[in-house]
Amino acid sequence: MGFSCFLDALNQFHALHIREAINFELMNEILISHHSTAIEGSSLTEEESRLLLLDGITAKGKPLNDHNMVWDHQQALNHVLASAKEKKRITSDFLQEINARVMKTTGSVIRSAAGDYDSSRGDFRKSMVHVGVRYFTNYQKVPREVGNICDGINQKLDAVSEIVEIYDLAFDAHFQLVSIHPWADGNGRTSRLLMNYILHYHSQPLAIVFKEDKSEYFKALEDSRTNNNIQYFRDFMYSQQVKYLSNEIKKVEKAV
Repeated sequence: MGFSCFLDALNQFHALHIREAINFELMNEILISHHSTAIEGSSLTEEESRLLLLDGITAKGKPLNDHNMVWDHQQALNHVLASAKEKKRITSDFLQEINARVMKTTGSVIRSAAGDYDSSRGDFRKSMVHVGVRYFTNYQKVPREVGNICDGINQKLDAVSEIVEIYDLAFDAHFQLVSIHPWADGNGRTSRLLMNYILHYHSQPLAIVFKEDKSEYFKALEDSRTNNNIQYFRDFMYSQQVKYLSNEIKKVEKAV
C-alpha cells in the first residue's frame, strides 16, 4: 500500500467534501491529540479525550498526568496550526516552543552531569537517551543537528507543490526529528506536530499515527534507521493516511 493508494483515497476524500462538514476539523484535531498521547502512554479513551477537551470533564479513575498529556497536546496542536497559517519559519526556538507546550504540565527539571535542564520549558537534553535497542544522538550535537533539520525544511517548504513532495517532506521531517530525540521527553509528539505543521502549511489533511499501530510505527522508524532508507517510514505513513481517509469516507457513505 503506497502513494498511489493514498492518492486514490485523498481524491475520494476531497470529492466528498468531508473537510467542509461542520466541526470536522475540531473533531479531527481531537482525534490526533488522542492517538498521539495514547502512543506515549495516556490511558484516556477517544471518548474520554473528547469530553475532556470539549467539556472539561475528567475520566473517573484515570491519572491526572494522562489528562494533562491530552490537554497540553491539544494546546500545542492549536499553536502549531495557527503558526502554519501565519507561515512561520521553522527554527530551533520554534520547535522548542512546541515541545514546551507538549510538556507544559508533565515536564520537570532534570539533573545531569552536564547541568540541569527543564523538560517543561523545551530545553534540549543534556544527557544521553536510550530507547529500545538504540542510543540517540550525543546531546552535545543536538543543537547543531536540529538547526540542520530546520534549514533543510525551510529550503523546501515553499518549493514543494506536488502532493507527493508535500507529504514526503512532512513525513521526512517527522522521521528526522524523532531520530535525533532532542528532548528528554515529548519527542514523538513534537515530531508528529512538526509533520502536521508542514501539512497544514500547505492546506493538506493532517496526518495521524493510530495508537493500535504503535508497534508497526516503531518498527518502520527502526527499519529506516537500520537500512538507511526513509522509504520504510514513508510507506508506513502513507498506509496510515489511507487508513485515516478510508475511515472518514466510510463514515460519510454510511450516513448518506
